[in-house]
Amino acid sequence: MICYDQLKRQLIGHEGIKLKPYKCTSGKLTIGVGRNLEAKGVTEQEAMFMLDNDIIYFEEELRRRLPSFRTFSGTRQAVLVNMAFNLGVTGLLNFKNMIGALEREDYDEAAAELLNSHYAVQVGNRAHELAEQLQTGEWQ
Repeated sequence: MICYDQLKRQLIGHEGIKLKPYKCTSGKLTIGVGRNLEAKGVTEQEAMFMLDNDIIYFEEELRRRLPSFRTFSGTRQAVLVNMAFNLGVTGLLNFKNMIGALEREDYDEAAAELLNSHYAVQVGNRAHELAEQLQTGEWQ
């Protein structure tokens, strides 16, 4: 019977562990402990695990970097997490007029500010859905 703990230590010793994608010696896009992303990719379960971790990360970062985040309803917080997921937290924090409108509870203005952006042009329908969610406080 294989001792998985020993095998894992051995594979880490042989492959190393890289937390960002890199090209292996055969030129394949790889991550982690030799995971060939081109040949194997990730499973749906692994993708959902990463998504859960990313949502938690962005929510924590927004709580830390945007004190008013805590005062928004859950559906409006979700809009900001969604945008941070796409733009990064720093990119989202550049939406000063939208955030200011949210802080004043001027949801019509917040939605308008979201739609009046280069981001809205880039992401199209996603921005319209998020703007409606900001405006109504309801999931779309």
